Amino acid sequence: METGGNSLPSGADGVKRKVCYFYDPEVGNYYYGQGHPMKPHRIRMTHALLAHYGLLQHMQVHKPFPARDRDLCRFHADDYVNFLRSVTPETQQDQLRQLKRFNVGEDCPVFDGLYSFCQTSAGGSVGSAVKLNHGLCDIAINWAGGLHHAKKCEASGFCYVNDIVLGILELLKQHQRVLYVDIDIHHGDGVEEAFYTTDRVMTVSFHKFGDYFPGTGDIRDIGYSKGKYYALNVPLDDGIDDESYHYLFKPIIGKVMEVFNPGAVVLQCGADSLSGDRLGCFNLSVKGHGECVRFLRSFNVPLLLVGGGGYTIRNVARCWCYETGVALGMEIENQMPRHEYYEYFGPEYTLHVSPSNMENKNTPRHLEEIRNKLLDNLSMIQHSPSVQFQERPPDTELPEADEDEDEDDGDKTWGSDSDMGVDEDRKFIPKRVKREVIEPDTKDPGDRKGTVEQARGSVTDETGVNVSPMAIDEPTMKPK
Repeated sequence: METGGNSLPSGADGVKRKVCYFYDPEVGNYYYGQGHPMKPHRIRMTHALLAHYGLLQHMQVHKPFPARDRDLCRFHADDYVNFLRSVTPETQQDQLRQLKRFNVGEDCPVFDGLYSFCQTSAGGSVGSAVKLNHGLCDIAINWAGGLHHAKKCEASGFCYVNDIVLGILELLKQHQRVLYVDIDIHHGDGVEEAFYTTDRVMTVSFHKFGDYFPGTGDIRDIGYSKGKYYALNVPLDDGIDDESYHYLFKPIIGKVMEVFNPGAVVLQCGADSLSGDRLGCFNLSVKGHGECVRFLRSFNVPLLLVGGGGYTIRNVARCWCYETGVALGMEIENQMPRHEYYEYFGPEYTLHVSPSNMENKNTPRHLEEIRNKLLDNLSMIQHSPSVQFQERPPDTELPEADEDEDEDDGDKTWGSDSDMGVDEDRKFIPKRVKREVIEPDTKDPGDRKGTVEQARGSVTDETGVNVSPMAIDEPTMKPK
């Protein structure tokens, strides 16, 4: 679906961007349960803002192809995926042993459509990576992704399937090095753990540290074996504001881009680091949070943006709408247009909200110590690591949309009057959904002849041929 989605120039780099945006209109219907802070409805609210701000017409808009079992098993264990597919609210009492084994129950409840939700989240991130790999866009967005706590064999922190790891694995088919940056208030432990022993993926996490979930992410955790110095952790304290955050973010990420030289970047934009979050304790503004997106965009490297945490949902929608505008290189008005969720944003009815006057417990001296320590760690990387390939896995093909569906679908974009973001009781209109889907892997398994580095935890397809672009070791660290 071509929409002429090249964006406006951004800053000094002056390069236009083409943006792909993945959205499933059913995603807002999933419900973790009464009182649970994770509300997928926030993604639908974000989409409504994008529609009424007129941003959708500047992007390629895709409905993600649901990730299949074998796609999820490129990282997750078979028995864990089988459990997620089979468990239901009605049958969970008969599977108590497995619920405990896979850490499903309280923070990660069983709800109606759980597996479909996981397929949608993962499908959007893998589909985004496919688009970037094929050079069909410069920036890809999946706000339903970013579930960074999920482990190979267990759910954690409201996350069941790690769409980020799956997206990075797809990017590694095309790129020798991938950078992962996490600005959620919680440590990106699941992604770090997955790539802790490799120099092909660098993980950088900015997070609250100290008596805070998941308890990992000490500045001394730097990676292991080949991955030593390829994990960076930036431990922060309560009340950090925009100025203090960027004092660390910009020099550290600037140095990372220089020494690691990634072929692609994944940025997890968890919005629970915003001021006033229901579960958070930072004091970032929407603009301050979005400045991280703007800074990474300026390097002109293929960029995948995913969602993550965020529990004051009106502010999550504000943030991800603004950051979509940043990706496009478009400045959008502060005064919010009227739309179906307008009442959520009162009494200001604006895109931006002022940070609070909470105390910033991050002293200038402590910030300087963190910055110097991490820059010293980066100096241990003398040059971009070399990667030896025999044959890399085949590129994932883009399936063609069904011709009849294309003929039926007259809408190439969703305009400001889109009813894709409607309230809970209204029905979606299928014709308004662009039928193009991105299937994560369509090659015949029998065509896979390549060999890649073998290691513990790597996943094979039905033929027994290892199709991982790199080895994933068994978890080397556990959250406290």
